[in-house]
Amino acid sequence: MKYFDYKGDKVSRLGFGCMRFKTLDDDNGKIDKEYSSEIIKEAIDKGLTYIDTAYPYHNQMSEKFIGEFIEENDLRDKVTIATKMPVWLVNSYEDYEKIFKEQLANLRTDYFDFYLIHSLDKKKFDQAVENGLFDFIKVIKEKGLVKNIGFSFHDEYPVFEEIIKSYPWDFCQIQLNYLDINLQAGMKGYTLAKEMGIPLVIMEPVKGGRLANPPREVKDLMRGSDLSPAQMALKFVLDLDNVMTVLSGMNDIDQVRENLAIASQVEPASLSDEDRDFYRKARAIYKSREQIACTACEYCLPCTVDINIPKVFALWNNAHLYDEKEKSQKAYKEYLKDGVSPEECIECGKCEGICPQSLEIIEDLKKANEYLR
Repeated sequence: MKYFDYKGDKVSRLGFGCMRFKTLDDDNGKIDKEYSSEIIKEAIDKGLTYIDTAYPYHNQMSEKFIGEFIEENDLRDKVTIATKMPVWLVNSYEDYEKIFKEQLANLRTDYFDFYLIHSLDKKKFDQAVENGLFDFIKVIKEKGLVKNIGFSFHDEYPVFEEIIKSYPWDFCQIQLNYLDINLQAGMKGYTLAKEMGIPLVIMEPVKGGRLANPPREVKDLMRGSDLSPAQMALKFVLDLDNVMTVLSGMNDIDQVRENLAIASQVEPASLSDEDRDFYRKARAIYKSREQIACTACEYCLPCTVDINIPKVFALWNNAHLYDEKEKSQKAYKEYLKDGVSPEECIECGKCEGICPQSLEIIEDLKKANEYLR
């Protein structure tokens, strides 16, 4: 296993994400504890140290399972625990204290090695600050209840820049993979964090597993390679020298072994010209499958009749990008239960007038609706 030297501690460059454990009876709250314990134990035995969970994962059972697992196997001194404050559940400063105390109990620990303000976007960040976020951080840091404070992020780059410059964060977590270099914080966010001396944790390196099963044209690019598509995706982010750890939501022993193998091989700044050529060509292939160049910037929102335009376009694109027509159609059906159908569009043109990409939104909404129904 390769490690990142962080304040004198060695952090494994592969982290175990605890959001996608195998479950029983199709119940997300019923973790298959026996099997999940087996695969986490194998990862730790092979040198993995970073365990990432969060308050809401598995219907609030992930933290409890991890706490139980670490205590029963006497692993507290062998792993670093990362969990997250769900700020959308915080309506007052007292809520911070209540939830944090519950998390310490869930994970059966006196402190957290890494603690994140969870899933920040502009709205959540502003609300968290209003509810006393920075006072809360000061207290838990001064009391030694957390060693390192950070945030996880899901919004556009300007918001990332605002948040990362708002406080002397110890680390932060962003979504990044070879396909999403311009999505959310993206590579621009990576560069800013590096310039500021703030190491990164990477989530979605395989894009929720989608890059593990790429289109045939992408697989053809890999002929002759000893790496699997998932390993090739992990290699892209493991190559980045300011990446502390890369999270993988492993729920299968083969995934654990596959990911441990690549995390034990890749040194930062080691990509070959052939590797870079693969990522460039693979992005072009995915781009060619895209139906509409929507970046989900949400400038088009609110729609006059409340159609969730970026949502509709994302489902349309995903159906083609990842061969997920049936999955996208199912998700679209769920959206239509409470969301407004593109058929309700009054063609006012407001969205097209403000779209930075100059998209033909009105006509493309019709095409998306026809395809997804």
